Amino acid sequence: MFLVILCSTPSQGNAAPRTYSAPLSPRPTVVTGFDAPEKRWQPGHRGVDLAAVPGVAVSAAGAGRVRFAGRVAGRPVVSVQHPDGLITTYEPVEASVDEGDHVYRGEPIGTLVAGHPGCPTLACLHWGARRGAGRDAEYLNPLGLLGAVRVRLKPLGPEPP
Repeated sequence: MFLVILCSTPSQGNAAPRTYSAPLSPRPTVVTGFDAPEKRWQPGHRGVDLAAVPGVAVSAAGAGRVRFAGRVAGRPVVSVQHPDGLITTYEPVEASVDEGDHVYRGEPIGTLVAGHPGCPTLACLHWGARRGAGRDAEYLNPLGLLGAVRVRLKPLGPEPP
């Protein structure tokens, strides 16, 4: 088995200002990780699910403009367009903001509700990140916005005995 864990944290001497932060506080447990499909039309998990409780405040991960606040497939969703072109999404979140509102990093944008499919806890926040839209959308692991992403390499063949 091959396992590689990479964590990057800037040293205090040259730390860049933080642009993004976790949408829940304290920093939550990831219950379902990011799983990008090989081809864009294939199944995958285009974000992360974060364990929480219903009613907790959800904050904008970064400054930007509310691109969408409403329902998609019956679930409440908030999307924020950031100046660097990134779009972050939060669901199921009952919005406390309106489309077009400007938000800052850490500003509450709504409250988490129960009902995220497949959530093994009381409630899960599905947090997604992408660049572009439609056919040009590139989904990213939102945990990468926080400065540390764990990378796991899996063997190509069967695991040796």
